[in-house]
Amino acid sequence: MTTVSEGRQRNEVSYDRPVDCDNHYYEKIDAFTRYLDPKYRQRGVEIITRGTHTELLAGGNLFEFVPNPTFDPVIVPGCLDALFRGEIPEGVDPRSLSKVEPLNPAYQDRDLRLEMIEKQQMSGVILLPTLACGVEEALKHDIPATMASITAFNKWLDEDWGYAYQGRIFATPMLSFADPDEAIGEIDRLIERDVRIVSVRPAPIPAGHGTSNAFGDPRYDEVWTKLEKSGIAVAFHLSDSGYTEFLGAAWGGPPKFAPFRYNDPLASLVVSDRAIHDTIASLVIGGVFTRHPKLRVASIENGSDFVHLLLKRLRKLANQAPWLFAEDPGDTLCRHLWVSPYYEDDVPELVEVMGSERVMFGSDWPHGEGLETPLDFIHELEGFGTAEIDQIMRTNVLDLMGVDYAR
Repeated sequence: MTTVSEGRQRNEVSYDRPVDCDNHYYEKIDAFTRYLDPKYRQRGVEIITRGTHTELLAGGNLFEFVPNPTFDPVIVPGCLDALFRGEIPEGVDPRSLSKVEPLNPAYQDRDLRLEMIEKQQMSGVILLPTLACGVEEALKHDIPATMASITAFNKWLDEDWGYAYQGRIFATPMLSFADPDEAIGEIDRLIERDVRIVSVRPAPIPAGHGTSNAFGDPRYDEVWTKLEKSGIAVAFHLSDSGYTEFLGAAWGGPPKFAPFRYNDPLASLVVSDRAIHDTIASLVIGGVFTRHPKLRVASIENGSDFVHLLLKRLRKLANQAPWLFAEDPGDTLCRHLWVSPYYEDDVPELVEVMGSERVMFGSDWPHGEGLETPLDFIHELEGFGTAEIDQIMRTNVLDLMGVDYAR
């Protein structure tokens, strides 16, 4: 048994079943506006109605990260499984695989989600954003509006979901490094609510006037120190990282990341997993893990193919410039980085590189590109022993968050 606090209240929870590191909610329409400071109403996220359609603006511009911000209807969980596995039956048009259905209330209600988690035979989940994964990019040119919007969102998240509801739903607040002082203040607020993990966008940090910085820049050290000392883990979840802007400038691609509006096949290859590759590289090369030896970070819903390429490149660089590295980069990654592979990835190959204690089960439920049923992930672990399966399906995510459990 373990004791997990929800705010200042403590609840005993038995984590004897799988824990999904990549579950999602669908935000209510007022997630960014309910608690937004009024002076940012026209600079942050706005709700507008055009005819019968509800839409969002971000920084005064149409926000198209998701086509329908009401999420009703919404895509059917797991309906794109065959598409992402590359197993589309002959003669089937891939575009026909996408199906929608009325919004399930469990996608927006924490008590109904608890019932769903029980039905799915899991002990708990990390809950991550959907629509919110595109907001920081949309507001990056206005750092004060970015910080105010994220604070407003986190207040909504706490009210509607709780950061550790019943010790089983770990709703992950957002954190931006764009204003280090504001970021530290936000972490202080989150510490008071006993937050275990925060969601950070894998992308260059907006620095104003069209510039950006790497995560290893010393000006962000106080933020990393605060996270390390508080024991809060960092989840780098797939987001709009701004790489489509590079694509458009260099390769004539779409002007922004609107996956349900623009379909550019080249983008999926050029951008691919570049953002998470570069983000983790910036941490290692920038010495973040050397200066903060207890820091824990995770890559969630970015796949795992980047790990092998990144490690190869880091080791080559370490041979060319050994003064940049305090140790073998592989040792650094295996100590500080947890990875949730896509279900279609080569999980045994990832375990060979990272070790079974750094690989986490993530279903991406209830997204269409995720699994129809979260525990279907266990089918990807054929050939693993009982102890390794338990690590991947249960204990590794708890270790990432620093949650005690019966071993």
